Amino acid sequence: MIIFLNPVLPIAPSSQTWTCDIFMMKPLFGKVGIFGIGLLGGSVALGMRERFLAEEIHAYDPDPGALEDALALQVVDKVHASLGDWVSELDLGVLAAPVGVLVNEGQKLARFSGPHTLWTDVGSVKGPVVEALTGVLPNFVGSHPMAGSEKAGVEAAHAGLLQNAVWVITPHGNTDPTALSKLRDLVQNLGAYPLEIPPALHDRLVARISHLPYLLAVGLNRLVAQDPHQDLLMFLAAGGFRDLTRVASGSPRMSRDMVVANKEALREAIEDLRAVMLELENQLEAPEALLETALEAKRTRDSLPIVKRSLLPVMNELVVQVPDKPGQIATVSTALGNAGVNIKNFEVLAIRDEGGAIRMGFATPEEREEARQILEGIGYKVR
Repeated sequence: MIIFLNPVLPIAPSSQTWTCDIFMMKPLFGKVGIFGIGLLGGSVALGMRERFLAEEIHAYDPDPGALEDALALQVVDKVHASLGDWVSELDLGVLAAPVGVLVNEGQKLARFSGPHTLWTDVGSVKGPVVEALTGVLPNFVGSHPMAGSEKAGVEAAHAGLLQNAVWVITPHGNTDPTALSKLRDLVQNLGAYPLEIPPALHDRLVARISHLPYLLAVGLNRLVAQDPHQDLLMFLAAGGFRDLTRVASGSPRMSRDMVVANKEALREAIEDLRAVMLELENQLEAPEALLETALEAKRTRDSLPIVKRSLLPVMNELVVQVPDKPGQIATVSTALGNAGVNIKNFEVLAIRDEGGAIRMGFATPEEREEARQILEGIGYKVR
């Protein structure tokens, strides 16, 4: 439940009264459990809190310090140092532990889970995780938000990390359709874009655009570290080298587990890169060919989509002008709710002498148009 307090013009300079609008929002989930409260797990928790998608968020982590930080930073409501009956009460469980322990963690959780819980993970390797946990954890659907940072830990978590990110969902042949639909709704409500692909294809693609770049960053830094003129090289290293090797600043243990878990797809990517590097080496004797290759690389790099992170996702929005009277939020939301129009985002923009404004976001242009017609039909000005 969200309560908005609206100031009413005072009758005398010394007096002021307030009206109260109560806007009832039922969260997608009741109790949510985050298992591994680091960067991604913490960002999922904060995203759900910011968007009122959960009534209560729990966290489990073997690191007591991470649990203390999660509570101190108000990322979660309750923390647990051990598994127990509380797990069976969850409506949603998110496995956010390092990829090297995901399968083992999921198998342990299966002994405590209730049959109704929706389970997912946020690991960057999907094939072995999906294969091992489908049918073991109830309603399990593998997933991987394509978002991250060279920083680690719950103190680096923020809801904006997931905004406008591609969130890959990797259903199995035995995935329950209802569970898949619920996970898709969660991703969209967190402001991310769901993309469904098979687990094996996910691992091949991620090996090339995430895991191989990490190994390259490690290799380039190793090249510097082993050079007899290391100090000079580090002094001369400019922005290009820093940008290219940024991902090597992440957690070495977690990154090691990530690339090892995807070693087959990564080996294939490394072999393809060897062939490309050999081609580039040969083109050192053919400047025109090297120029054409460089131009092609520039076109590829310049065509990469720019993903803008923000506190709110891009949505199909409209703004409703409302008079400064009690009950306006309830009237608007009830009218749309009775018509079956789902409001994805709701924000009070301003309260002025002549009234206020409400911004609403909808999943599709069609829903926005339907909402506009409904609200204009009951006398509201909409833009």
